[in-house]
Amino acid sequence: MFDPLLEELNTSLQVHGGEQSDLPDIFKEQISKNGKSVIKSWLWSVPGFRRWRVTRLDAGNHLQVLNSVAYPTFNHDQPILGIDLLWFGMKKKLVAVLDFQPLIQDQTYFDKYFNGLKLIKKSYPEFNADKNIDLYDPKKYFSPWVLFCKGGLEQAEDILPKVFTSFLTSYLSLYDAKKSTNSILGSKEVELLQAAYDKYSAERDPAHGLFSGFFGRNWSEKFLQDFLFPLSKDG
Repeated sequence: MFDPLLEELNTSLQVHGGEQSDLPDIFKEQISKNGKSVIKSWLWSVPGFRRWRVTRLDAGNHLQVLNSVAYPTFNHDQPILGIDLLWFGMKKKLVAVLDFQPLIQDQTYFDKYFNGLKLIKKSYPEFNADKNIDLYDPKKYFSPWVLFCKGGLEQAEDILPKVFTSFLTSYLSLYDAKKSTNSILGSKEVELLQAAYDKYSAERDPAHGLFSGFFGRNWSEKFLQDFLFPLSKDG
């Protein structure tokens, strides 16, 4: 379901000078205990970004997942990119969350970085669902314009690709624009806020239980701490 979006993401990163980084084999690919599901991950080195990770879970008609999180370098206070797409094939159900995840909840910060996301949300009412996202405080690491959709096949096949393209283009344009603007936050503050984001996310990530069911608790714990949210181990 999400392979075309994964290909689009990879192409966009390459266009922006991105190169794949080395990743331990244990995280590159893991097959489930029953041999019916596989999870693959990639780590990208992209100019302007400290870390850009991508994960693709293929559990057949049961579940498809595409997840990506991008962390800007500490010397820039750009929001963290968050993409979480789930397709439940047997139920024909899409759950999609895409956001510029703010480091701080501040109007000046919003005015600087979120105009593009506002326009996307206004253009796609299907992604205006109530942002009652389980396990997370929507006022902490989500923006007021988070793109959230609970839909079906039409939303997955016809609307999501358009939203995805607009979202990715808008986010990458923030890095291009930053060259002529000053950061609101200092580099040390950005570092602390990104670490706080990792710790908060690691404690609440609903995918951890899902991964444990597919791939076992030990692997899932290591995946969570060493690949998904490595700064959660600091401090």
